[in-house]
Amino acid sequence: MKALYRKYRPTKLSDVVGQSQVTDVLERAINDGKISHAYLFIGPRGTGKTSVARIFAHAVNNFNYTLEDDYIDIIEIDGASNRGIDNIRELREKVMIAPSQGKYKIYIIDEVHMLTKEAFNALLKTLEEPPAHVIFIMATTDAYKVPVTITSRAQVYTFHLADPATMQAHLRAICEKEGIKIEDAALDIIVRRGGGSYRDSLSLLDQISTLASGEITKEMVISAMGLPEDEKITNLLNSYAEGSASEITDNLKILLSSGIKPETIAAELINSIIASPRPEYIPLLTRLTDIKEPYAEAKLLVALYPAHTTSSPAPARASQPAPATINPARPRPLAPPPRPTPAISPQPETPKTPEASETPVASPAPTGPFSWDTFLANVRAENEVIYQQLIHSEHEEISGTLHIYPKTKISKTILNKPGNIRILMSAAAGVKITLHDPGEKPKSAASDEKIDKISAIMGGKVEVVNEGENPF
Repeated sequence: MKALYRKYRPTKLSDVVGQSQVTDVLERAINDGKISHAYLFIGPRGTGKTSVARIFAHAVNNFNYTLEDDYIDIIEIDGASNRGIDNIRELREKVMIAPSQGKYKIYIIDEVHMLTKEAFNALLKTLEEPPAHVIFIMATTDAYKVPVTITSRAQVYTFHLADPATMQAHLRAICEKEGIKIEDAALDIIVRRGGGSYRDSLSLLDQISTLASGEITKEMVISAMGLPEDEKITNLLNSYAEGSASEITDNLKILLSSGIKPETIAAELINSIIASPRPEYIPLLTRLTDIKEPYAEAKLLVALYPAHTTSSPAPARASQPAPATINPARPRPLAPPPRPTPAISPQPETPKTPEASETPVASPAPTGPFSWDTFLANVRAENEVIYQQLIHSEHEEISGTLHIYPKTKISKTILNKPGNIRILMSAAAGVKITLHDPGEKPKSAASDEKIDKISAIMGGKVEVVNEGENPF
């Protein structure tokens, strides 16, 4: 018995679903006899690039296409396993031989981006002066890896991922043909997990089609695929937004105890955030992409624990130093011992900040000693987004100037906005501020640098380990 993705692979351009921007143009080219010597199909996996290449190759030669046929004038080459210059040299010798059955000899090169630089150079010679009887159809999922010298000599067609409505209708039609009874909610999960790939979506449908003799329900699909329920993911996100350590731990423990992998939880969290983005969720996205073995559970817990995580609301602007911050997302030099912080006086209007690798920020003369933790508390009371950027940045204070080292370019862009600069200056209470470019490091690191460790998920205990020890 054939897999569904093979059984329902199209054999005519008119059968291809969701790629009319490609198939309509190719069909007109065939009807008008305007055939190019080279084509480049680009797009994500499972969107029909190879299927359309085969259909087009048969159509230009007037061959009757079935999935099992084999014409010697249509040669398929896997770019991943035939990527060397010797393979392309052999191809160049064979292209001079005229076709034996059809009008054209057609080479379909799949995953063409895998060719070596030398192989591309050899292929370029043929593309520059191709024999009249040869057509190249190249397909790739990584178009940026194909040299522009190759791209410029081919007609480029872009394949898109299917939108949810198109994929839902396509799968429903196949279910009716196959006699598969399935709820719309269950089909929605398959569409979402398929990610717009026709092949992936049909493979998932094939996988769950034998779950029940009757109607397949949403709960069956969730259980069979090892997915968390939407409500549990929502609860976990809500506990993160509220900053409740105990609720984060409890909700995560429920998901993990169900046998769901940390990587799957992270993927579902990402999908949920993208579907309904909120400002407080954006910093979490950058950490969720790192959830993988080893210690995936610990990494997920660390990602969900924001700095200053408590079960109470964010602290108000304080005149006394805030407690030491535990930042599980990454180690940073410990702040100097807390010292009294002077009252914050009104600041004059700030001039526009110049764009440079080091951005000096005008600030009035310091009125007292500086505390990083008090500075963070003051910023958080004004703007959570700025605060989230700061806790992932390194810092040091040198001669009355606070040097901030953002981790990423987007972090510096956020911090460097005029309105945000004013918040930073106000929170710094007279200390000058310099923003550095991503990649720069503090000139002097703290000698007693330590790292935070999240121990067992059940206990949620935080320990400080000695420098050089593995925290996990």
